[in-house]
Amino acid sequence: MASNNWISLIIISLTLIGVAIGRYPVLRMNRATIVVVGSALLIIIGAIPLETAYGAIDLNTIVLLFSMMVLNINLRLAGFFGFVVNRITRLARTPRQLLLLIVLSSGILSALFLNDTIVIMFTPLVVEVTLALKRNPIPYLMGLATAANVGSTATIIGNPQNMLIGMSSKISFVAFASYLTPVALAGLGIVCLIIILIYRSEFQSQSLNPGAELRLRLFKPLLYKSIIALFVMLVAFFAGAPVPVAALGAASLLLITRRIKPQRVFHELDWALLVFFSGLFIVTRAIETSGLGSYLFSATLPLMKQGLWSLTIVSALLSNLISNVPAVLLFRPMIPMMENPRIAWLVLAMATTLAGNLTLLGSVANLIVAESARSKGVHLSFIEYLKAGVPITILTLLIGVLGFMLIS
Repeated sequence: MASNNWISLIIISLTLIGVAIGRYPVLRMNRATIVVVGSALLIIIGAIPLETAYGAIDLNTIVLLFSMMVLNINLRLAGFFGFVVNRITRLARTPRQLLLLIVLSSGILSALFLNDTIVIMFTPLVVEVTLALKRNPIPYLMGLATAANVGSTATIIGNPQNMLIGMSSKISFVAFASYLTPVALAGLGIVCLIIILIYRSEFQSQSLNPGAELRLRLFKPLLYKSIIALFVMLVAFFAGAPVPVAALGAASLLLITRRIKPQRVFHELDWALLVFFSGLFIVTRAIETSGLGSYLFSATLPLMKQGLWSLTIVSALLSNLISNVPAVLLFRPMIPMMENPRIAWLVLAMATTLAGNLTLLGSVANLIVAESARSKGVHLSFIEYLKAGVPITILTLLIGVLGFMLIS
């Protein structure tokens, strides 16, 4: 390997390690700044030409992420997510019903609004509700985190890695959902079952102590407008419109307003996530342009071609080592070479998403739940998470692979 390739390999490795850990010791860097620095160094040393770096950024994925953020922000400002949690509190009569409603609502909403968004909105509300009801918040937070990951499996817009796979594979929204929605629904059932079995004492009670509802304000005009925009977007999806175009149209509809200042929406956009994706596109393209891709292909492709089990295991393990989005980007050039690329794309989406439930560090959604709960005085530890995370991951992956084996 040429000396320049060794330097490229070191930069790429340090970048991916930083992405996996989320920061570097001593330095004040997050995942976004790590990939920006990594991609800049790769451009500077000539591992990837500047024009090629520009072309590496998948604008379809960036536009889709941006558009979904705008929709989510408007729903949050309208009070939609708090309204859902209040309805759950009203309907639940037993601890099991409360868990079931949290799992179903977070799972279904994650399929439509990004799993990270759902846990950001739901975690403080779930902590407040469970403490008011004099319950142990941990099982319900576990249900929230794992269900958000599982539910997001169902659609192209459920999580960032699905968006990336949807744009790369050209699989339609409807086809993607038809394959993966059954997997997600079965997974939500597994989440409930495992948590009830592990936290038996919490769910032995047959009734809930009455708790006060959350004090929330609904902004009805914005809520109605956001729901209309969501409906228009989903109709466009099912009509076969390009996913980024449909999402951008819905976002544009919400940006036409007399009530909400543009600064308020743009201030709450997760610009760091958009920068992270852009930099990561460049870093992974540098693997190809520097010649490192051939080494990766020769080591990984034969194993992946052995069948769905191998693809699932390899992608699940890599997702936990370097995070799911980088894993998908590394697999992207290899999937078209497989015997059935369509099924391989879908299995990759399933495995990289469900693998996020393995450990507390497996997905950003898990970390959001843990950190948000900590700020409220509730500690979800790494070991505590493993109790339910490991069996949920194994069983959901098992169900998913068996389902794909039946249809392929």
